[in-house]
Amino acid sequence: MNWQTINNELQIEEIRQKSFQHPVLVFKHSTTCSISAASLGRMERAWDTTKARGIEPYYLDLLQFRGISNKIAQDFAVEHQSPQVLLIKNGACVYDASHFDIRFDELVNQVS
Repeated sequence: MNWQTINNELQIEEIRQKSFQHPVLVFKHSTTCSISAASLGRMERAWDTTKARGIEPYYLDLLQFRGISNKIAQDFAVEHQSPQVLLIKNGACVYDASHFDIRFDELVNQVS
């Protein structure tokens, strides 16, 4: 899995624009939370590039970049959660999940 790291607010618009070409996954991770670590590990172990159907994964350390996390929640009209995944397609969040509801197979279902 090749994560793109989010570290500035300008990337939010970049993600929105890319989502018109292919789906974009945003994983908001709390580096001090065991549930977040478990969810991230499950995602990385389950990731299959062929099944991912072109999903481009982005990673946000929300403790280091909480302001960016808040802007993502505002711009894509979702409630902030931690951990949380958002699937962005055609400029909008079409799916979000948090905690142990974060599952690779469910993301793939949203793309098909």
